[in-house]
Amino acid sequence: MADKLSILTATTLFPNPVQRAHGVFVETRLRHLLASGEVTAHVLAPIPWLPPMVRYSSYGPLQTVPSREQRNGLIVEHPRYLVVPKFGMTLTPLTLYRAMRKRFVALLKEGHRFDLIDAHYFYPDGVAAVRLAREFNLPVTVTARGTDLNLIPEFPAPRKMILDAASKADGMITVCQALKDTLIEMGVADERVTVLRNGVDLDLFRPIDRAAARSALGLSRRTLASVGLLIDRKGHHHIIRALKDLPGNDLLIAGDGPDRRALERLAVEEGVADRVRFLGSVDQNRLREIYNAVDALVLASSREGWANVLLESMACGTPVVASAVWGTPEVVARPEAGVLMPSLDPQGVAEGVRRLFAAYPDREATRRYAEGFNWNATTEGQLKLFRGILARR
Repeated sequence: MADKLSILTATTLFPNPVQRAHGVFVETRLRHLLASGEVTAHVLAPIPWLPPMVRYSSYGPLQTVPSREQRNGLIVEHPRYLVVPKFGMTLTPLTLYRAMRKRFVALLKEGHRFDLIDAHYFYPDGVAAVRLAREFNLPVTVTARGTDLNLIPEFPAPRKMILDAASKADGMITVCQALKDTLIEMGVADERVTVLRNGVDLDLFRPIDRAAARSALGLSRRTLASVGLLIDRKGHHHIIRALKDLPGNDLLIAGDGPDRRALERLAVEEGVADRVRFLGSVDQNRLREIYNAVDALVLASSREGWANVLLESMACGTPVVASAVWGTPEVVARPEAGVLMPSLDPQGVAEGVRRLFAAYPDREATRRYAEGFNWNATTEGQLKLFRGILARR
């Protein structure tokens, strides 16, 4: 047990050359684990593949992603798995398993050996990874991150598969207590689930020259930011509508997605288009500049496991206004962090913003609060869990 652990990280949530921010939180957690010096890792990050006659633009040009790449010192495998729109929810665990298995066998033939499979996202990733681990007699852990537990189990077939995978996994991790509570409510024993919250990269997300950041973005008034994929559950529409009740505030929206045109139209319909700027997809260095430049981050999501953007903003000294859903109250737990919205609607957003600026925290205090969320405890928790599983075997 003194030797380094060799793990296979298995997940569809991992950055690639087309989706550079996709699942970056999984990569970040893994990089900090590797920095402990006690683990080596190989990444199995399958990419969706659709039949040529199917047009499903939200995936982007994923056909250009290489089958294998090296990223931040990690070798990342990108096998293709079939996705069938409308029928994919029940079929995808099988097609994902087959893609994982084919590449896994190839890795074994190349001479790779693994002590444990570490899967991220319960469905379909965890379901497929547990099946693979059972076939090759390897221990497996599954990390739940959000919609895999707070939405997908509402569908009977996926719920059954999630519970089956949970019964066979050697260990389970959730990124917040609220998700662990959900697993317990589904019938999973308390002692089988470990809460290991995400940390924040305090070196990357840090205070920089605020005046320079504001100048670079052309900001002259109080400005809010909304960061995330442009989809309904991220709640950008609530913030746009709230601007009518926040006349002294502008809004930057960082992110891209299928709802962009609808959100642009909404800004026009609400008469606030001159105060809303869409920045598109931005890398993490640009995000740091945005967090430093704005006066508050607003997150109006209807579902979140552990929203990394909250801690990223706080680490830059910028407090937040957030919806009180799932793990978010565990993140926004003190006045220096920000405030929780009284309701998830435009009125709740507006009231949350007003409350924040009525008692605006010291930005240095906000940064100090974020410093309590480094990755050390998460890394130590993973090592303890992995070594305990292997010792029992």
